[in-house]
Amino acid sequence: MSEIHMPRLSDTMEEGVISTWVKKVGDEVSSGDVLVEIETDKAVMEYEAYEDGYLVKQTASEGDTVAIGEVIGIIGDSPDAVPEESGGSDAPAAEEKAAEPEEEAKGEEEPAEATSSAPAEPTTPAGDVDGPRPRTSPLARRLAKEYGLDITKVQGSGPKGRIVRADIEAAAKEGYAAQDVPAEEKAAPSAPAKAPAAQSFDDARDSEELKTSNVRKVIARRLTESKQTVPHFYLRRAIDAEALKAFRAQINEQLSSTGVKISFNDLIVKACATTLKLHPAVNTSWVEDKLVQHHRVNVGVAVAVDAGLVVPVLHDTDKATLSEISTRTRDLAGKARDNKLKPQEMSGGTFSVSNLGMFGVDSFSAVINPPEAAILAVGAMRPEPTVVDGEVRVRNRISLELSVDHRAVDGAVGAAFLKDLAEILEEPMRIIL
Repeated sequence: MSEIHMPRLSDTMEEGVISTWVKKVGDEVSSGDVLVEIETDKAVMEYEAYEDGYLVKQTASEGDTVAIGEVIGIIGDSPDAVPEESGGSDAPAAEEKAAEPEEEAKGEEEPAEATSSAPAEPTTPAGDVDGPRPRTSPLARRLAKEYGLDITKVQGSGPKGRIVRADIEAAAKEGYAAQDVPAEEKAAPSAPAKAPAAQSFDDARDSEELKTSNVRKVIARRLTESKQTVPHFYLRRAIDAEALKAFRAQINEQLSSTGVKISFNDLIVKACATTLKLHPAVNTSWVEDKLVQHHRVNVGVAVAVDAGLVVPVLHDTDKATLSEISTRTRDLAGKARDNKLKPQEMSGGTFSVSNLGMFGVDSFSAVINPPEAAILAVGAMRPEPTVVDGEVRVRNRISLELSVDHRAVDGAVGAAFLKDLAEILEEPMRIIL
């Protein structure tokens, strides 16, 4: 018997959602077979088996959220093998579901006085835990919110420490208040749960709550954390793009027989990599009060997908040709839209580029993707009146905005980086030299 654990599929992943079990209980499994599709904080990824055998148990069902390292299944030597803890049942997490039949039956029934035939002993609050978040039932989470409890400080009495309704009610009697819940949000046990925000409209039919993917939830959390914990500063500069436009046309004419077509974004990504080599101080990260210098230049390219925004990474961008950058970027963007990106294709970034020019956006401020120290926001190319040699002419221009982590990069360092980047883009032959 060997356990299948929830893997860490990205450098920012803390938990995963079982999207689809590709192998069913009793199926034969060979090393390299896809066992399960897991929704991470960035995409839906395939997880492969590392040994031969048979899938004899699924301890997590499709839709379950599981912390990294927790068991999600078991592989045995034969299809009839029965894990010791399973009691002969192949149902996913059967022992946990059986522990709360009353909760499942009552669903959203409002809490009354504790009626469990075996009430839990009064619990004492556990200290802050750095490990995986506790196992809880949906009803327990709802009750904890209504009672104003910090569920991470409640000791679970269910199977494997699972927190059930009796635990919440016992904790409420002991008066364990949530540290992070404002007083005005703490409701008495008899108070009804707050209505969803959508219900605040005069006609509830005007809006509805949409199903939120794990990717979208983590994007929201990560962006909030970035804005709250990373001291951003912003540097803006517009470049004359006439030479860049002509350079792109010349390259694409030369590559016409190869089927490769270079985009403006490809040129900007390569220019960023070239400039990072000139300014290694920008190719850094501030991690746990330490400044980390990256020796490889790995540029992430933001890609919009249905679930949100993902940033596949072009490793060793400074060493890649424009043709390689073009091909790799399109390949990674296609995988991102099909939820087929591999963990290594989404990790290790040291700098990012976010381009909204194709949507007609003139300029914008991008949010840094930690632990990177900077991200470049690129706007649309626009014809604008510009003074050239004392005369007003119409020239194509592009707005650039560099968002910088002030902990890792000083203002003058960031300004010098943006200055050289602008000059390289205005003299694009330097991109390939």
